[in-house]
Amino acid sequence: MRDNTIPAIILGVCLIVGLVGGGHYLQAAARTWQAANHSVTVKGLAERDVPANLALWPLHFSTNSSSLGAAQQKIDAQAQTVRQFLHAAGFVDKEITLTSPQVSDEWANLPASQRGSADDRYKAEATMLVRTPKIQAVKKAMPRVGELIGRGVLLSPNYNYRTEFLFTDLNRIKPRMIAEATANARAAARQFAKDSGSHVGAIRQASQGYFSISDLDSYTPEIKKVRVVTTIDYALDN
Repeated sequence: MRDNTIPAIILGVCLIVGLVGGGHYLQAAARTWQAANHSVTVKGLAERDVPANLALWPLHFSTNSSSLGAAQQKIDAQAQTVRQFLHAAGFVDKEITLTSPQVSDEWANLPASQRGSADDRYKAEATMLVRTPKIQAVKKAMPRVGELIGRGVLLSPNYNYRTEFLFTDLNRIKPRMIAEATANARAAARQFAKDSGSHVGAIRQASQGYFSISDLDSYTPEIKKVRVVTTIDYALDN
């Protein structure tokens, strides 16, 4: 009996030591796991209103005639009139592009009973595009296009030929906007940490949303609203 007691006691002591040590290890592991998963995910927003720096102003015009040659001559004359109007408005030739005139036979697919006047048989049309950074010059000239009608130019307003104002300098403001969105996200994380009795730690993961550019409103398309949203995962320290 005495020979078996001593080894049993030693074994019991070893088991107790092992359980205590294992318990401390498990507690430390649990604390490490909790710290690793104590985080908050927040979104940061940055917005900025910027003026457009590029205008695309198409002027589409057309004419009809009884012969192909006459239709071509008329559209060429109208193109010259439009170009003169644009020069007077302050635009130079490098800002003006003329598409190749297109001439079509309006009678081609119509039965004889539906054909109109022979003077309107051939239709010629073309587009003069102004591509310029002179935003204010475009806005000033647009209300004056009625002068072209008085000079014999038949303008064809169409959604396909609407004026566009663009902002093409995103790379210049992108770094600062990302910094603003990140600061906005950190402020949100600080508020969450304050409410939960924690402190904001390091960034664990971050993703940048895409930049969107839209008109400020339907009345001022020459002013753009640039917007970006970032998603950031912060560690929270006790």
